[in-house]
Amino acid sequence: MTRIFVDSDACPVKNEVYRVASRYNMHVFIVSNRMIMVPESSLIERIVVDAGPDVADDWIAERVSDGDIVITADIPLAARCVEKGAYVLEPKGRILDGDAIGMALAVRNLMTDLRSAGVMTPGGSAFGKADRSRFLSALDTLVIKARKPRLRPLTLPNE
Repeated sequence: MTRIFVDSDACPVKNEVYRVASRYNMHVFIVSNRMIMVPESSLIERIVVDAGPDVADDWIAERVSDGDIVITADIPLAARCVEKGAYVLEPKGRILDGDAIGMALAVRNLMTDLRSAGVMTPGGSAFGKADRSRFLSALDTLVIKARKPRLRPLTLPNE
């Protein structure tokens, strides 16, 4: 059964996740290091982890499995989840899969190196209606894809 994990501190699309999860009857974990309001629903589980760097990320990465969906803007967390076979979606609607995660990590690391060297780097664009729409469309697509059985490689018995 596909589940949705939301790295929810500062996540602007939680309401959209709730709507999609309700439509498809999917369990959602809202993971944060502080108390966040969530709707009353047996499908939505609020997880409050201890404060600290990467504690929420670690909780998600330890529990996510093949075919789950993770909503996060955190590229290192996304890489950990993709490695475990999960689908990862950024709040602006970009799907991070095995093909895209390497480039996303490289850009993130480059920007981190530039900032640590004192170079002023541009910030991201503001979150808007088009981002919300793109996210909803991508999440719907991922849910449908995640629910389809994955083809397993054909293995022949050893002779």
